[in-house]
Amino acid sequence: MRTSYDFIALGGGSAGFNAARVAAGLGLKTAVIDGARELGGLCILRGCMPSKTLLYMTEVLHLAQKGRTFGLTIPSARANPRAIHARKKRLIAEFAAYRAKALKTGKFDLIRAHARFRDAHTLELSNGRVVRARHILIGTGSKVSVPPVPGLAEARAWTSDDVLDLDFVPPSVLVLGGGIVACELTQFLRRLGSRVTLVQRSPNILRDHSAEASTVIQQALVDEGVELFAGTRIESVRTDRRGTTVTFQHDGRRRTRRAAHLFNALGREPNTAGLNLAAAGVRTRPDGQIVINRWQQTSAPHIYAAGDCSGPHEIVHVAIQQAELAARHAAGVRGLKPVDGSLLLNVVFTDPQLATIGRLERELDQAGTPYLCATYPFNDHGKSILMEANYGYVKVLAEPRRGRILGAEIVGKDAGELIHAFSGPLAMRATVFDLLRAPWYHPTLAEIITYPLEEIAERIRPA
Repeated sequence: MRTSYDFIALGGGSAGFNAARVAAGLGLKTAVIDGARELGGLCILRGCMPSKTLLYMTEVLHLAQKGRTFGLTIPSARANPRAIHARKKRLIAEFAAYRAKALKTGKFDLIRAHARFRDAHTLELSNGRVVRARHILIGTGSKVSVPPVPGLAEARAWTSDDVLDLDFVPPSVLVLGGGIVACELTQFLRRLGSRVTLVQRSPNILRDHSAEASTVIQQALVDEGVELFAGTRIESVRTDRRGTTVTFQHDGRRRTRRAAHLFNALGREPNTAGLNLAAAGVRTRPDGQIVINRWQQTSAPHIYAAGDCSGPHEIVHVAIQQAELAARHAAGVRGLKPVDGSLLLNVVFTDPQLATIGRLERELDQAGTPYLCATYPFNDHGKSILMEANYGYVKVLAEPRRGRILGAEIVGKDAGELIHAFSGPLAMRATVFDLLRAPWYHPTLAEIITYPLEEIAERIRPA
């Protein structure tokens, strides 16, 4: 292997792998440095793929348990946690093997080691080697954070890694946090058969989404038997041989809840502490997040960052876009455009799902941008009613003069699939009239989208 490269990607996850693939394809001498025990990255090994595998299996279980609602006699439907665990392991092993093969057979070197900066162009590796590069991309991802809650650091708390690797049904679980990971895995645990209490510090779960959307998800969780407290102040965590007790303030009262297991889902932080970024002149925020410009460059212009370690969004397809942009910029490709934040797509895989694309209402309000808004509920739509999928709504935001689509929010059955009806139109700057010219089959879930489109169209057309 060489000791000098044109381009080095630190981390072999979604950002690092795709940056290296593009850089090598553009003729740069490239290497990926990854010292993780397993190749594959967070998404494949401990994130998107295992969580969605488990969520879907418990969705099937949940539907089977509701058989009587659909006129079905299903004598018994319960989880077999070892079988669930085995299927998850088999599928994830296949995904990881595919990524590992791509890393090992790519047109770049794969160096199995951890790296830290000696200076702005030089990396010291844990295997004793020293390598240099003209350009470096940091794609080291994120790790679970432990906020300064008294007793939390000493508690035997599970992380999402532990929950995703369960092969038994825990009798009771206390979940700290109300973000995407907390909500998705809370529902998984409840449907698996655990008694679950969720304690969230912010006034609403899923605080990065609208209060309207988070209220629907919160009600769905409560209706399934989750005990949920939002707007709390966690005072202490105490663990003994029998389990964990959490004390917190809620609605002006001190409360305590106890469970056999504690799940810390209070967030993640950039995995950058061990990189010695100061030696490279790379500036970070107080939480370790790397500061970047619109071309993914750090404060050292030849060093780039992408994905969870730089943000601003912890979303796989965004990390890939960022990484590919960085590789092309490093190669001197002309005519590049930054990642378009106005096309941001986000999905929460609870049931019902929550999905957004484009501009959110609060963003438009803060910017003083005029818009029209229309919504339509799932509990008034034929296909969702017959599916017993009554939670949620479709919301469309459009420019008030011509009706150009600005954004959309869907909370409901298969929202993560339905939101893609807006992906192409939003990128093409289409209007509500453009979408209404397209055919929408009846009866489908997707045709619910036409109702808010029609409402906005009626408000724009001259009387």
